[in-house]
Amino acid sequence: MLQKFFLSFLLIFSFPVLKAQDGWKIKATSIDPSNYYGVTVANGMLGVVSSPHPFQVKEVVLAGAYDLYGRGRVSNFLRSFNLLNMYVEIDGRRVDYRSVSNIQQELDLRYAAFTTRFQYTDKADITYTYYALRHLPFAVLMDVFITARKDISITGASIMEAPDALRDVQNYYNEIDRPHVVISLLTSTAKSPTGKLLMCASNTFLFSEKHGEEPRVIHEMWDNNMHLMKFSRKIKAGETYRFSIAGASITSAHHDDPLNEAERIAIFAKLEGRERLIRLHNKAWDELWKSDIIIDGDPQAQQDVRSMLYHLYAFTREGTAYSPSPMGLSGLGYNGHVFWDTELWMFPPLLVLQPQLAKSMIEYRFQRLEAAKRNAFSKGYKGAMYPWESAETGVEETPVWALSGPFEHHITACVGIAAWNYYCVTRDINWLREKGYPILSATADFWASRVERNGPGRYDINNVVAADEWAENVDNNAFTNAAAKANLRYAAEAASLLGIPPNPDWLHVAENIPILKMNNGVTREHATYNGEKIKQADVNLLAYPLREITDPKAILRDLEYYETRVPEEGTPAMTQAVFTTLYARLGNPDKAYYWFKDSYIPNLLPPFRVMAETKGGTNPYFATGAGGVLQSVLMGFGGIEITSKGITRIKSVLPKHWKKLTITGVGPDKKSIVIQ
Repeated sequence: MLQKFFLSFLLIFSFPVLKAQDGWKIKATSIDPSNYYGVTVANGMLGVVSSPHPFQVKEVVLAGAYDLYGRGRVSNFLRSFNLLNMYVEIDGRRVDYRSVSNIQQELDLRYAAFTTRFQYTDKADITYTYYALRHLPFAVLMDVFITARKDISITGASIMEAPDALRDVQNYYNEIDRPHVVISLLTSTAKSPTGKLLMCASNTFLFSEKHGEEPRVIHEMWDNNMHLMKFSRKIKAGETYRFSIAGASITSAHHDDPLNEAERIAIFAKLEGRERLIRLHNKAWDELWKSDIIIDGDPQAQQDVRSMLYHLYAFTREGTAYSPSPMGLSGLGYNGHVFWDTELWMFPPLLVLQPQLAKSMIEYRFQRLEAAKRNAFSKGYKGAMYPWESAETGVEETPVWALSGPFEHHITACVGIAAWNYYCVTRDINWLREKGYPILSATADFWASRVERNGPGRYDINNVVAADEWAENVDNNAFTNAAAKANLRYAAEAASLLGIPPNPDWLHVAENIPILKMNNGVTREHATYNGEKIKQADVNLLAYPLREITDPKAILRDLEYYETRVPEEGTPAMTQAVFTTLYARLGNPDKAYYWFKDSYIPNLLPPFRVMAETKGGTNPYFATGAGGVLQSVLMGFGGIEITSKGITRIKSVLPKHWKKLTITGVGPDKKSIVIQ
C-alpha cells in the first residue's frame, strides 16, 4: 500500500482525461530521408519500424526469433517478412517520395498508430495508418484512404518480400471463396539462415465495398523472393476510397505449424473486420494507459516521458516469457539479446506501473534458470550464473571477443534482485515459492561460491568486468559487490517468509563482502580505481537502487565525485538518469533537472525524438535509457520506493517549473499519486 504524505503529496483515485496538446502525438512535418530515424509501432511481440518513403516500412522485427548468423557466431534477431510494404499507382504512375508534397507523419502514442499524410500532384490526398494490433500478438493492420481531387484510376498492391538473410523461400497465393466472403491470401515462408526456424507471413485485403462488389484481386510472381497481389479501381472527384491490409507474421519458435497459423490469423483478422480490429486494439491500449505519467508545466518533457513509457509498453507483452533487448523491437541492435538492461533499467518502471508486463520479463529468467545453473557449473561455481547476453535458450550469447561474457557477473545479482522486487510489489507468495525463491536461492548460492574468503570483511569478488564496463578484470567492483550483498540478503529474507530455514552462509557472506573507500571518503569503484573516466554509473547505484549507501552526506560525496568522471560523449543515457534520481531525493531540484535534461535530450534523433544510446549516437530506440529516465521521474521526482513492505514513498522534489506530477495506476491496487 502507498503511504499517505500530507501537504504536498495527495492521493487521487481517478484517471484524468488529457487534452490532445498534452503530449499524445509526435508529429513530423518536415521529412528528410537522409536524416530520418524511424519510430516503432509494436505490440510486445511484433515491431514495425517506419520509413520516410510512402507505403513503405523499414523492417518488421519479431520477438523470440533468433538464429545463428552474422555478428559474433551467436544467435541474432531475425528480420521478418515485410508484410506491410505496398505500392499505389494513380493513372498508371507509381506514387513515390519525389511525386508527393506536404508529407507529414505522426505517431499516436495513446493508440500505437503511425499515420502518413501527403498530396499526390493535383490528383489525390492520401492518408494511411498502420498498427501492430495489441490484442493479436502476431497481427498487423494497414488502413489506406485516398481522396480524389479529379477522376482517377488507382492500383493498390501488397508486396511480400523475404529479407536477404532468409533462404529456401516459398511463395503461395490462395483464394477462399464462400457465399458471404472472398479471402485472397498472399503468403510466404522461408527458413532462417541455418534452417533452424521456419518463418511465415500472410496477408489479405479488407475492402470497404459490400461482398460481391469488391475489386478483383490479381496475383503476380516477380522472383523467388518477392510476389504481390493487387487490385484496380476508379475513383470519382471528391470521393474517398478506403481499403486495408491485415496480416500475420509468425515462426516455428512461436507455433508448431507457422505456415497454416499465419494464414489462419490473416483470415481471422479479415473476418473480424477493420472496425472491430481497431476498436479492440484501442481498448487494449486504453487499459495500458490507465498507468501513466502526467507532467503539468513542461509540455515537451511530458511528450518525451510519455514516448519513453510508450516504448516500454510497446516492447513488452503480458502472458509471455520474453524480455526486451536494449533496443526492444526497434531493430536488430545488440542482436536482440537480453542484458542487465532489462532487470536494472526497464524492469522497475514497468513493475511499478504494469506488474503483468514485468512478470513476463522475470518469467523469461525463470524459464532459463537451468541454463544458468549449467553456466555456473562450467565456470566452477555453484548455484546459477546468468549469462551477460541471453537469447532464446539462456546460454551465454556474448561474442567471444567481448570480455563481458565470462566476467560481467553482476547480471546474476540483477536477476535475483528483480525477482525479489517482483514479490515486494505484487505480494504474490505463491509466485515467490514456485518461481522467485528458486531464482533467489540459486543466485545466492552462486555468490557464496564466487567470493574468495580472505578473512573478516575480505570476502573478495575478484576478476570481474564492472558495471562501468571500461573497468575490465578488476577486483571488488563497488556495484558487483553491493548487488551480490543485496542478492544474498533478499534470498535469506525470502526463505524466512516461506518458512524455509535460510542458508546461514548467505548472510555471513553478505556481511563480509567489502565496499572499498578512497582516502577522501568517496566510495572506490574498484580496487585499482584512481579517478579515471567512467563509461556509466557504477558507484552511484549503491545509493539507488541498491540502498547500500543511505547517508545523504555520503551519497552527495559520491555524486559530486563521479559526476565529473563522465565524458561528454560515448556514455549511455542511464548514467545521468541516476544522477537525476539521487539529486531529486537529496532535495536539489536544479541539479536534478539539469541531469534530467542531459540524460536524454542530446540523444534524440529526428524527426520523432527517438532516443539513441549515447549523445550523438545513431542506434534508436534505446529502451534501456528510457527505463533509466522513467526511473528518474518515478523514483526520483516521484519518490516511489520498492521495499519489502511494498511500494512506499520517500521525500523528493520536483523541477521548479513543474507545477504538478501525476502518476496513475501505481502497483497492483492501481493507486494514483499527485505531487504538487
